[in-house]
Amino acid sequence: MKLCITSQGDNLESQIDTRFGRCQYFIIADSETLEFEAVKNPNIDGMGGVGIQSGQLMSEKEVKVVLTGNVGPNAFQTLQAAKVDIITGISGTVKEVIEKYKTGELKPVEKPSVDSNFGKK
Repeated sequence: MKLCITSQGDNLESQIDTRFGRCQYFIIADSETLEFEAVKNPNIDGMGGVGIQSGQLMSEKEVKVVLTGNVGPNAFQTLQAAKVDIITGISGTVKEVIEKYKTGELKPVEKPSVDSNFGKK
């Protein structure tokens, strides 16, 4: 399954970035093979709408699950519309999070975890 994990770096040993729309990198990984692509977030410095833009990017990349620390209401709606499951409250390294997901420890959420101003500089 194609996962997206928000990350502070560009590899599986990187720490999780707690922000979705303004994370440093999106690690797009296959949950079975651990093959991955590191995508530098093109929306990190956007003035507004970064959650929506990042959500649209996940749809374009055909991601099925987003794993992140927090997600705001606009990103949440965009991801839900694209039928992407959202898991929040994660921490650790990208690889640790993928392993936790594979064992079923992590469950999708039903609502945004933060308001629309979270993560702004």
